[in-house]
Order: sequence, then C-alpha cells, then structure tokens
Amino acid sequence: MSTKGSKIAYFDCFSGISGDMTLGALLDCGLELAQLQEMLARLPLGGYRLEAARVSRYSLAGTDLQVILEEEGPPPHRHLSDIEALIDNSTLPGAVKEKSRAVFTRLAEAEAAVHGTTIDEVHFHEVGAVDAIVDIVGSVAAMHLLGIERLYCSPLPLGGGSVTAAHGLLPLPAPATLRLLQQRRAPVYGRETDHELVTPTGAAIVTALAAGFGAPPPFHLEQVGYGSGKLDPGYANYLRIFVGTPRTPHALQQESMQIIEANIDDLNPEISGYLMEQLFAGGAWDVFFTPVQMKKNRPAVKLTVLAPPQHLSNLVEIVFQESSTMGLRVLEAQKYVQPRETVTVTTEWGPVRIKLAPGGAGAEPRHFAAEYEDCAKIARQTGVPLKKVFRSAERSFARQLEQAEAEPPPGK
Repeated sequence: MSTKGSKIAYFDCFSGISGDMTLGALLDCGLELAQLQEMLARLPLGGYRLEAARVSRYSLAGTDLQVILEEEGPPPHRHLSDIEALIDNSTLPGAVKEKSRAVFTRLAEAEAAVHGTTIDEVHFHEVGAVDAIVDIVGSVAAMHLLGIERLYCSPLPLGGGSVTAAHGLLPLPAPATLRLLQQRRAPVYGRETDHELVTPTGAAIVTALAAGFGAPPPFHLEQVGYGSGKLDPGYANYLRIFVGTPRTPHALQQESMQIIEANIDDLNPEISGYLMEQLFAGGAWDVFFTPVQMKKNRPAVKLTVLAPPQHLSNLVEIVFQESSTMGLRVLEAQKYVQPRETVTVTTEWGPVRIKLAPGGAGAEPRHFAAEYEDCAKIARQTGVPLKKVFRSAERSFARQLEQAEAEPPPGK
C-alpha cells in the first residue's frame, strides 16, 4: 500500500476510545498486520503477539485487535524514563519516537497531578504494561505507515461506574483520564452507562496528538475503519476513523494553539536568551519579547509563547522555572496554516532547499523562500555574501517555474 502524501485522520469516538480500538480501526483502514508487526519489531520489547480478526458487532463489521501476552504475572512498574529509554533504544523512525514519547509524557503529567507527585516519580502500572506500550507505540507507528500527518478528534463521551485498578477501586472516568481531558480542554459529554468509554491510553493518544477537537476539517474521504472494543454496552462498540487528503492542494489547515503570556520587569536580560532556547527545546512554535510599560511606568518585556496544545504543561513549567514571573496567562486561539512543500534547486555553490506554499493545480506558488540554514552554510563555507546566495537560489527556482510553464501539457 502507498503511504505517499500528507493525510488527515478524524477519530469519531461515538463509543469512546482505547488503545486497542485505535489499533483495530487503523488496521481496518487498510494497514496490513504484517507491516505493523515489522514496525513494532524495531522496539526492544518482547513477550507478546498480535492477533487481528474481522468481527461483527450489532451487524456492523470491523476489526478486533488483541495484544496477547505470552508471560503471566503482574506487569512491571515502569517509570517514564524506562519507557523513554525503550523508545530511544529502538530503530523506529524519528517521528514515531517523538510522538510516542509525547503520549507517554502527557500520561506521566496526568498521573503525577492525580497522585500529587512528580513525573519522574510516577510508577506506570496498567499503562506501563507490555500491552499498553504496544497500543501506544503501535498506534503512532500505524498512523505513520498510513501516511497520516494530522489528527482531529470528535467530542468524547464520558462513561460511568467504577473499575478496579492497581490503586484499588476507582470511579469512572478514571482520574488520569479526566486530568488528560482537562489539560487539553477537550470537549466532552455525558452518557448513561456503567462502562469505561475513554481509557487513559486512548485519552493520552488524542490529547497528545490531535490538532483539534470538534467537527472534521474539509477533506476527501478515502478510507473508513472500525476498531472493536472488548465490552458490550448494548450497541456497536467501535472507534471509527476517517482517513483522507485535504480537499484542495492549497486548503488552509486549522489547528488549536495556546498562547502563553507573562509581563516581566525583574529578569536579568542575559537569562532571556536562555529562556527562549529552553522554550524552543520544549516544543514552542515561536517565542518573542515585546517592550511594555508596567505600573509605576516601569519598563518591562512581555513574553509570548505560541504553543502546541500537547506541550502546554511542559512550557508553562519552563516559564516558571527559568523566569522570575509569579504568574502567567494562557489564551486559546486557532491557527491557520498554508500547506508547505520543499523542493531543492542547484546553485553554483551547491544545493539549496526552497520552501513554498502551493498555489493549486497549474498555479504559481503563493510564496517561496530559500531555506536559511542551507544558504548560511554555503555563505560560511565559501565566504560569499549570504544575500547573494539567497538571490541565486531564488532565481534558480524562478527559472524552474518558467521552464515548467513553457513545457506543453501531457498528451500535446
């Protein structure tokens, strides 16, 4: 199967979400089990096997995925560092490693908040077991194999009742699940049932990876997959996933964004640069300082951090740890982004990447610019002025556009 192109997935959680439901639905979208097994074999983790079967729940067909443990006994109590080491020591693709770590970090933050401890001290119980690790890493790997780059999620139904966990009897939704949904401000609604509809694993996947919650964005629908749950709530218990491509090549992409702000008037300016470095390392999209006048006409700076929702908690902690502010503001916003492509042109000093925003079929790009790092590298190595390298790269790209326009269309 082909994985080319940037695809969108929409998680329709009409009956909730769990790790195995996610894997089952992604397999039902056309992913072959052998591909998933080959990818998971890159993770240094044994003691399990995967079984997938076609099932029918209340006359609706789907895929049931089970992680069969080959070793009996209670699961080990892993820390976040143990799971991160497991992922880092694998040969998984970089994007799969990064997103898998993000899911487990969000889980650790939720567990730490619920139990009143730190993320380094959290013992993963159920979610540190082999099957939960396979569910999370497998779901991220499956989306990678399907070419899914952006994930959106429906509002989530809250179940009820209670469940017996490692810490004893817990109310449903589980405290960690609620914390995950609270941190992301995910839209939820009630449903009268005594079943767990959203598990901590399922909540961690969507709160860490979803670009937004609510209605699906415009896209061309290509696949629909149904992943079966294990409980029988009296109706077809599935997670439904839609997969497709953006409706037009130049369609704007919308995603949620958090804006962190703090007015600071007593921070050593030398520390500001380090603060910015740490925020970018922590996942910020952008960081900037704006001169402001505070009360008593004191000069100060306003720190602004544009943050992906999945990194909000970590970035807030960095602001408090590395700056002198005693408080900050968090604003929720929507970000619209033009699709981007990258092509490479040849200059007299070597190749340079060109970033561009496509203009649609047959149209010129809306915008294009030479990649700074490529141009700067050439300037440092050759002594050629940076602006000259920029001009040369962009002229080369402009010539390519002119040649493409001059070529007759296929079949002429």
